[in-house]
Amino acid sequence: MLVDRHWVGDWQPVQASDGKGAFVRQTSSFRNWVTADGEAGPTGEGGFQAEPDRYHLYVALICPWASRTLMARALKGLEDVVSLTVVEPELSPQGWRFGDDPESTDPVNGAAHLHEIYTAADPHHTGRPTVPVLWDKRRRTIVNNESADILRMFNTGFGDFARGDIDLYPVDLREEIDSLNEAIYPRLNNGVYRAGFATTQCAYEEAFADVFGMLDALEARLSAKGPFLTGERFTEADIRLFVTLVRFDVAYHGLFKCNLRRLADYRALSAYLARVLAMPGIRETVDIGHIKRGYYSIRALNPHGIVPLGPDLPGLDPVVLPGPGRSAGTGTEV
Repeated sequence: MLVDRHWVGDWQPVQASDGKGAFVRQTSSFRNWVTADGEAGPTGEGGFQAEPDRYHLYVALICPWASRTLMARALKGLEDVVSLTVVEPELSPQGWRFGDDPESTDPVNGAAHLHEIYTAADPHHTGRPTVPVLWDKRRRTIVNNESADILRMFNTGFGDFARGDIDLYPVDLREEIDSLNEAIYPRLNNGVYRAGFATTQCAYEEAFADVFGMLDALEARLSAKGPFLTGERFTEADIRLFVTLVRFDVAYHGLFKCNLRRLADYRALSAYLARVLAMPGIRETVDIGHIKRGYYSIRALNPHGIVPLGPDLPGLDPVVLPGPGRSAGTGTEV
């Protein structure tokens, strides 16, 4: 993490633990909002008016929180309004890093690691540099690094620059959406991390029960109410659920020890996942290669860094088995 702008130690997955050994997630530190008229949003200060090519989004394709914002950016048609950089999937000793190919370089700040973006915004920043980050090119600062906020500002904060025919947080469904978010986040979105990064058996078992209790409840809900969580309309609650589901069999089932059942064992949830993947623009926000390379680069959970070949998931990148004497990871002779 950064301590008064200086990088201290190698990157570690567990940010903090409570007295029972349960994983505790860091609170986001930049909470300003882009608004159509530049007025202040629900938190932070004003002065961040919606304009084309003023804002830049930093994401990691392995990260479900960052992928929330990518989905909203695609659904609201903001690809030509908000520019994008995708960091390298493997976590380095200094956390998220930029690469050499055009998609993963940092054309805005010329940084080598994401933590440099944080110190550019706050020379004395202390904390863990996380994705997503929404950067203001004009004021040269971070607008916001909370995915839930960025998702909502992409929905309404860009006014006429965004598609108006899709509303991810409609007024008449807000109470239901908020209730869904409040249930799904601790038990499933963060529940898989609580299981994977638990440091005691008690904390792990508690998180494990939450994960599968929530999956069972969602299976029943979608079987009765579908096609989406609130019925016929796709909302931000679906975005927040989808990003966890699409990573479940790939990473959480094995690496995070959430292995009671696979997502593939849930009929309604599997059909739901396929419906969301089929929506225009969504498939492009999912990169199974990045997801596997990223999660399996966490040395605390996978010390040898071996990336599994499977699973074979319908609608996603097919598994390519290596030929005799060749490595699937490198294509070189072994």
